[in-house]
Amino acid sequence: MSPAMQAVIDDRALSKLRWRCRRGLLENDLLIERFFATHGGAITRAQAEGLEVLMDLPDNDLLDLLLRRAEPAGIDHAGALEVLGLLRKPQ
Repeated sequence: MSPAMQAVIDDRALSKLRWRCRRGLLENDLLIERFFATHGGAITRAQAEGLEVLMDLPDNDLLDLLLRRAEPAGIDHAGALEVLGLLRKPQ
């Protein structure tokens, strides 16, 4: 991974990302907010891109991934898979 992709995003990009990650299902919002509370200060560009990939999924598909009711078939973005692993970690 290039050094640029490992760089932590700035506060403005983080704010935009948080807004982009708002979901229609409360369950998704709770899990995503927990992720931001834990990792918000250290999100890299690759992870931010990965979150964007995950946010393109329909709410129910995303929830199935987060709750391990489905596996990430068809998602080949390394950042998305990394973030999914972090989102799935029990707190």
